[in-house]
Order: sequence, then C-alpha cells, then structure tokens
Amino acid sequence: MSDAVVEAIDLSKTFRPAVVAVNGLDLRVPRGAVYGLIGRNGAGKSTTLRLLMGLLRPDRGQAHVLGGDIKDAPREIRQRITYVSQEQQLPWRMTADALLVYFSQLYDRWDAAFANDLVRRCDLDTTRPLGTLSGGDQRRVAAILALAARPDVVVLDEPAAGLDPVSRRQLIEAMIEFLGDGGERTVLFSTHILADLERVADHIGFMDRGRMMLSGPLDALQGGMRRLQVIFEGDRVPAGFEIPGELRRRTEGPVLTAVVRLTDPEQVPRLQAMSGLRVTEHSLGLEDLFLELMEREPHSAGDLQSSPWWQHNA
Repeated sequence: MSDAVVEAIDLSKTFRPAVVAVNGLDLRVPRGAVYGLIGRNGAGKSTTLRLLMGLLRPDRGQAHVLGGDIKDAPREIRQRITYVSQEQQLPWRMTADALLVYFSQLYDRWDAAFANDLVRRCDLDTTRPLGTLSGGDQRRVAAILALAARPDVVVLDEPAAGLDPVSRRQLIEAMIEFLGDGGERTVLFSTHILADLERVADHIGFMDRGRMMLSGPLDALQGGMRRLQVIFEGDRVPAGFEIPGELRRRTEGPVLTAVVRLTDPEQVPRLQAMSGLRVTEHSLGLEDLFLELMEREPHSAGDLQSSPWWQHNA
C-alpha cells in the first residue's frame, strides 16, 4: 500500500476537441511534504489539481487524497482537506467577517485565533462585501480560509497569482507558520514563482504536456543535476558520443552542452579523464534547471533531443 497522502496513478484527462490536458500522470506527495508543482502555461497543473479534488472526472487512472477518491469520502475526511483554485469564486455579497464565521461552523478544527491574526497581518478590511475587494485581497481571504481550517492536506493552485511582493511574503510566512505547529500537514501547490517555491517547498515536480517530467526532493534534484560543457578537439562532436545520465543536450561545432543527472560520484571525473576533450562543470539553480528542462525547441541543427527528453530516458 502506498504511503502517499496525495497520489495520481496513470491519470489522464482530454477536453474536446482532442485537447490532452493530463496524459498518464503519476504523482506521489509524501505525508508532511510541501510539494511544488511547476511547469509552463498549459502543462496541465490546474487540471491535475481539479482531478485530485474531484472537480473533474478522469478519462483514465486514479486520483487519491488521504487514501481514497475525495468524491466518495465521508465528511470527517473531506474536512481534513482544503483547496484554493486559481480562479477562486467567493460569495461577493458576503463580508469576510461573515464568511469566516460560516467556515468556523464547517470545520471542527477551525482556528479562530490564527484566522484573526492572519487578517490583522494582511491588513484586510473584513467589513466590506467581498465583491468590492481587489483580486489580490480576495485571494488572501481564500488562503486564510484554507489555512485556518487546520486541515491535514492543503491544495493551492497558483496561490500567489496577482499578489504584490509584500502580500506574497505574507502568504509564504502564513504557510510556514501553518506547517510549523507540530502537525504532519501536507501542502501541494502549483506556482510560476520559483523564488517562492525555493523558500517553502521541500519536494518538486516538473510537469510538461500533461506528464510528470521529473520529481523528487528539491535538495536531491538540485544537488544531483549538473550542466556539463564538453569541448572536443576538431570541428565537431564525435558521432554517437553520449554522457551517462544525459537529460538534454545541444551542440554547436565541437562544443556539447548537456544537462546531466548524476548517479555516480565518479561520473564527471571519468569524463574529465578522457583524452581529446575538455570538460567544465556547473551547478544548476532551480530557475536554470526549469529553463533547461522546459526548453522545447532544438538549439541547433545538431541537437539530438528534438522530442521530450523523458521519451529518451524513460
């Protein structure tokens, strides 16, 4: 039995006419993880979260949260899960004060003191109808509702979209405080803001074209990836030359630049010891890794990986 708190198994969803949003996705979020899901626009992140939340029916595969399909879960399970969508629709005639009272009656673990503290720190006017608040303020209200319920699992779709830098920092601080109260709480969120992800996430998944390209603990992914530049004698890269663990490459004359997954501490030294070439090694930050993996077009006519790299390295 899987120990994942959130899990997708061969999950697929196609919209008419023939738009494949999620394509055989496998996803595992361990208990207590803060899992950041990143990818280009249209990668399938929002659709994946909606499938997990039971808001869409998959064409194939399974979506489990806390051990089962959320659509069939009893109330005691459902109230342990909260979700903020990218286009959260709040009741525009209600005030935030009224909505906070309403939510306090729905969730047994509702933390009124935490909610009030977040409202104070965000300097929200809770007496105005929600429809008169800015889009950023509405997103902050939605995030407060999700965190103050003290759930076991929080799912957030682009929670910082439309927020200014100060509001983004407040949201990250609220998430950190929520996670640090001693419980084994799990957060799954999608984002385009890599700096925020690096501050709070400990696991990461790269999505593209509805599939999971690469996933794992953030430290392991960053520590285990390198950009290698190999310069050969002569005027071109020798035919058939490959680097073990190579994920993506581009060539220009005698220069090969590759993103490589390190699986052996001697992997680079062995390459450097070969005659007829010179090797330089560079670490990759999260933004560098994202840009390298998400680049879809060949860099030159000699690029060997014109199709997604996972089709070569599956």
